[in-house]
Amino acid sequence: MPDRLPLSAFIICQNEEAYLGRCLESLDLCAEIVVVDSGSTDGTLALIVRFIERGFPIRLFRESWRGYAGQKQFALEQCREPWCFNIDSDERLDEALRAALPSLLEAPESVVGWKVARRPYLIGYGFTPEKVRERKNLRLIRNGRGRYDLAQRVHEGIVPDGEVRPSEKGSLLHFRPLPMDEQILKENKYSSLKADQIVEAGRGPRKLKMVFNPPLYFLRLYLRNGLWRCGFPGFIEAMTGAVYSFLTESKIYQRNALKIAPASEPVETTADTRSDAR
Repeated sequence: MPDRLPLSAFIICQNEEAYLGRCLESLDLCAEIVVVDSGSTDGTLALIVRFIERGFPIRLFRESWRGYAGQKQFALEQCREPWCFNIDSDERLDEALRAALPSLLEAPESVVGWKVARRPYLIGYGFTPEKVRERKNLRLIRNGRGRYDLAQRVHEGIVPDGEVRPSEKGSLLHFRPLPMDEQILKENKYSSLKADQIVEAGRGPRKLKMVFNPPLYFLRLYLRNGLWRCGFPGFIEAMTGAVYSFLTESKIYQRNALKIAPASEPVETTADTRSDAR
């Protein structure tokens, strides 16, 4: 094992036997790894035990599902090191990020967190290259200097109480190569969660966003962010983002429409009925 850093990695999981091993291997430099399982029925728990037997500093918790934000907040609260790193079971640190972590942890006290890029694996291409401008999200936070917004049903993130900077080096590698038929199911699920969250917050239909957001989403990912570098796999990735955007906005529109007037089949008036009425 390398010299360990004052860092707690925290992971939520359920039935992640196929992916979790690579994630844990990349965390061997962490002083602590918090894993919160919400009821795995495959070999996930046995896999975790094997890593514990190898000397990985894993603390395993079993917790009923609280929603994405609630589950991650529970995991964050179990961390004991000065810094905490949020990582998913199907992600792993690339070598550049592993090398950059010691300097990130030595940030001035005014810096409470770091945003990190995530490079997905595209079927037919591989991991997106570093020249693609992948979005950076807050993943590394000082212990006690941030928490999750429990109102967020999906795309949950840490809300910091101080300065956050982007890491210029390294990234997370996201490996979950879903074929399109499975990916669409995922986009459908996530767009439903997002739409429900927005409607429950009292926000009405966003008609202009429904028209313009999907093509703008595609253009941002494909042209500005550089997914064109990945050929047709990059085109598919950008189009999938546009589909998610459209699904979200259309569901917001329909949910609001159903609140105003629940769907009911109109009763047709026949010519004879109209004649009798006269």
